[in-house]
Formats: sequence, structure tokens, C-alpha cells
Amino acid sequence: MACTLQLQPRLLSSLLGDNLQLSTKPLGRLLSYTPSAKRALVRSSRTLCNLADLIFNGRNSELSSTSQRKCLRPGKVSPRLHVPDHIPKPPYVMYRQSPGISSGPEIHDVGGIECMRASGRLAAQVLEYAGTLVKPGLTTDEIDKAVHQMIINNGAYPSPLGYGGFPKSVCTSVNECICHGIPDSRKLEDGDIINIDVTVYLNGYHGDTSATFLCGDVDDEAKKLVQVTRECLDRAVSICAPGVNYNRVGNTINDHADKFNFGVVRQFVGHGVGRVFHADPVILHFRNNEHGRMVLGQTFTIEPMLTMGSTQPVIWSDDWTAVTKDGSLSAQFEHTLLITENGAEILTKC
Repeated sequence: MACTLQLQPRLLSSLLGDNLQLSTKPLGRLLSYTPSAKRALVRSSRTLCNLADLIFNGRNSELSSTSQRKCLRPGKVSPRLHVPDHIPKPPYVMYRQSPGISSGPEIHDVGGIECMRASGRLAAQVLEYAGTLVKPGLTTDEIDKAVHQMIINNGAYPSPLGYGGFPKSVCTSVNECICHGIPDSRKLEDGDIINIDVTVYLNGYHGDTSATFLCGDVDDEAKKLVQVTRECLDRAVSICAPGVNYNRVGNTINDHADKFNFGVVRQFVGHGVGRVFHADPVILHFRNNEHGRMVLGQTFTIEPMLTMGSTQPVIWSDDWTAVTKDGSLSAQFEHTLLITENGAEILTKC
């Protein structure tokens, strides 16, 4: 699950440093940045939603601006699913903590690494299963229910459920939805693409992964977007090793996306993951000059989001769903990685 830097100024100052500036412009309480700051746009979600609704309602009510595909519209969200009491829950659920990025990287001993492998493996198995369900006529709510059941059947907790108020157990992002789509009553249609983002909390450790799937007969341009996004992730993973600069991840992704004239979304980032859902480091997916190096025994995600058009997100009034401003398609892939002496071990593989 991509990390959105919608944090309180106290947390933001520790993450972004002294270059963080709080704007008081009437149209939005925006947290801007200078070139030397982390290049992630931070917004006050409620004010942004009001602005987003204006933009959203201004789009063509029937068709995307870039194709004859219908624009995504919110469906009906069913009640939150139950998790049995015997399944351990992450602290943010038990104590209703506000989400945020924990300071310091997730670095594990031998026991912790085995726990990370177990959570990553389960997340990968759940994602693989969810992908087999994708077909025209199926609702994203049905995907959520199936994912939820498989996760709790394995004694794990669906990490998104209750995180910052997120109402479902998985993210389902269809077509122009960049990330954080809330499963609802909308039926998948022939030609759709859908990202399914699965995170499980097993034995005190989170495993986080996502993939974009094709629904029915998908056109060649959409297939290319999905293929190149997967290649961006694979190329980024291949350069990871102890001592490697984090900025090489974004540079590698951006270089490959540029070859096909696809945009790279900047506002959502990879992150440390392990005992907590979101931790340092912040992994930027676009070209940057930020500092920091990978450390042996560390776990984090890489999760590039590419678009056919605008990379600017518009946030729906649910405070979560992020769609491209121009309605163009977006795709995403994600893995949880462990840094080893031999490079990066992909923990979210079946």
C-alpha cells in the first residue's frame, strides 16, 4: 500500500527537514517543498477533497478525456468486514492511532527475517488468488470479501482495514485510479485494468505487494502501460544491494518510463515495512538527488505508478481514492524487498 505523506506538521518536519513550508493560500492548506526537500506533495486531505470534487465534477460526466472509456465513478461501499478476536491486530487498529511514517529503517535479525518471509509469502499468495478472480461482471467488493476471507483463514490481519479510517481489507484501483481505490459495488468491465494492493499482518510483521491485472479484452496501449510498469519495478529491484543509494531506484524507474513516454507519479512513495506498516526510508519513484543508502537486513517496498497522461492525482471526497487529473490510465506494481549480501530478495513472491 503506497504511502501518502498526509501527516501532521510535527511528523512532516522530521521527515522533510527544515525546507518544509506551510502554505496558507485560501484554496488549500498545501505543504510545499523546495528542490532539496523530499519531492512528495503533502496535502491537507479534507481541503484537497473539496478542491478535488470541483475538478472531478468538471470532467466529462460520461467519457474519459483520452478515450471512449467511461470515467470511474464511486459505487456503494458495503459495511466493514469482521476479523475474529483471536487474530492479532496492528496497534493502529487497537488504539486507533493516526497513520504516519515511523522514524528509522526496518532492520531485522534472523528471526525477524523469517517472519518477514512468511508475511511476504502470504501476501503474494493472496494477491495471486485475487488476480484469478478478475473478470468482467465481478465487483471490487467481491474481490475484497474473497481477499479478506483468505487472509483471516491464514491467521493474519488485512493491514489496510482500519488504517487511517480505510474501510476495506484491500485496495482495488481501476483504470484511471492511481492507488488507494476503495472496493465497492462497481462491476469490472471488459477492457478494464485493475491494481490489487494486498498487505497482510502476520505474526507481528507486514508483507505488502500489488499488481495490475487485465480484465477481459484489453487494448494494446493499456497492455503496454502495464508491461512497462512491471519492467520498471523489475529494473529497480535489480539494482538494490547494501550501500546502494536510494535515489538510484527513482532514476532507474524514470529512465525506463521515459523511453515509452509514460509519466511517473510523484505524490505516492515506497516505504520501509516490517513491524510497522510505513517506516523510513521514503522511496521516491522518480528522478531525484536525495541521500541515503540501503542497509543489510533492511526491508522496504518499491511500488512505481505510471500513467499514460497526467501524473497529477485528484483525491475523491472519501479521502483515499486517487485518480489521474485527466482520466488517463494508471498502472502499478509493488514488492517488499529484503536487502541481502547478494542484492535484493523479493519477499512477496509465491
